[in-house]
Amino acid sequence: MTAEKKKFTTVDEYINTFPEHVQFLLEVIRDTIKEAAPEAEEVISYNIPAFKFHGMLIFYSAYKNHISISIPPSKVYEVFKEELSAYKVSKSAIQLPLNEKLPVKLIENMTRFRLKENLETAEEKKKGKITA
Repeated sequence: MTAEKKKFTTVDEYINTFPEHVQFLLEVIRDTIKEAAPEAEEVISYNIPAFKFHGMLIFYSAYKNHISISIPPSKVYEVFKEELSAYKVSKSAIQLPLNEKLPVKLIENMTRFRLKENLETAEEKKKGKITA
C-alpha cells in the first residue's frame, strides 16, 4: 500500500490511497470518532489521521491486514482490558483485523474515555497555573 510513501496533508488524501473496502472501514472509524468527540480537531500527525482535543486524543491507520487504533499513554488500556482482549494490543496501539467486524461501540467508548482524560488533564494543568 502507498500510505507510508507519501507525505499527507489531509485525512481524505490518506484514506483515498487504500482499496475501497479499507476506505469504507477508515471512514466508519473517522465518523465514529467525530460523533464521540465532535469538538475534536481532525489532523494528520505522524503522517496518519488523528484527532486533537486538549492534546492528542486518538490516531488511526491502515495496513495490509489490519487497522490500527493508536492512543497516547492512557488508562484506556486498563479500563477496556476485557473488551481489548480479543485483539492484538501493544503499549500504544490496538490492531483490528480487516477481515473482522469493526468494534464501533468500543472505538466510540474509548474515544469518549480519552476525551474525558484529556479534559481532566487540561483542568489539572489550568489549576496548577492558577495556584502557582
